This record gives sequence, C-alpha cells and structure tokens, in this order.
Amino acid sequence: MTDRDVRPDAHDPDVVVVMGVSGCGKSTVAKGLSESLGWEFVEGDDFHPDTNVAKMRSGTPLTDEDRWPWLESIGEWISGKERAGESAVVTCSALRRAYRDLLREGRPHVRFLHVTAEPDILFDRLRERSGHYMPSSLLASQLATLEPLADDEPGVTISNEGSAAQVLDRALVALARRPEHA
Repeated sequence: MTDRDVRPDAHDPDVVVVMGVSGCGKSTVAKGLSESLGWEFVEGDDFHPDTNVAKMRSGTPLTDEDRWPWLESIGEWISGKERAGESAVVTCSALRRAYRDLLREGRPHVRFLHVTAEPDILFDRLRERSGHYMPSSLLASQLATLEPLADDEPGVTISNEGSAAQVLDRALVALARRPEHA
C-alpha cells in the first residue's frame, strides 16, 4: 500500500469516485459500496445535460467541451457532500487526468476507484445492456481516451474479474474500508 492509498481520517468525509470506461461495472461497484458503507450514492450519468445524452445515444463521442459542464456539476455535488461532512460515492468515467484534476480541485477528500475489465468483456456487456444510451460503438473512443490513474493521484485500481461480491470485497479492501454492518 502506498501513501496515496492510506485511509482518510475516520472523522473526515470520504468521497469515492468510481471510475472507468462504460461497461466496467462502475454502477454495480458503487451501489455495493454505498450499501456496505451506508453512504449516499449518485450516478454520475444523471448529471449529463440532455445534449450530451442525445450525442451519445446517436453514437457521437463527447468532446472535452461537452464534458466540462458535466464534470463541474459532479464537482459541485461533491463539494456539497464535503461541506456537509458526509461521505459518498459517485460514478464518473473520469477518463482523463484533467477530468480527475477538475473533480479534485479544492476537494481534499476525493479518491478514485478505477474499475478495469478486458476490452472483449466490455464490448460483450455493452452489447447485452438494455435501457442505457451509451452504445457499444463508443467504447473504442473511451478506451482511446482513458488515462489510468497515475502514482501521484489519490486512488486505487481494481479488476472487475469474478462475481459482483468478489469485486465489491476487492474494492472495500483496496479502499481500506469495512462495511457499516460488519
């Protein structure tokens, strides 16, 4: 474990951004963390303006200009949690370091949990997923954009191999957290 992985002071809020490309299991992991830790959970996709959703639904990749307002909205939500002294978990692809820097700017309690999966698994999941506006055709652009966490960024990376329970256990260990009911 490195200095960047050390658990925050138990009295400080902890905001975990579950990140990764579409189909990696961000929502499943984030919901599991929320339930295990008793923290509020919010889906980062809910912060997208309608124009972004329409672009993605049509198969058009988002540009940085499309993403900045979305990321700023998520950042404002995180700031509210920190001001209230509340721990929380939010999903956000956070593909580039610049995006993560924006999410952390002035927010000292933000950490990232990067969930990874093999590309063929991701493509299969997206093809099988229904009810979501992100088509599998955009996965290649996300993979090309992805900049994994750097050593100096606060966070950890876990694989999405195994069952949902195994992945959640791996996330809790990586974040040095125990479930509230444990």
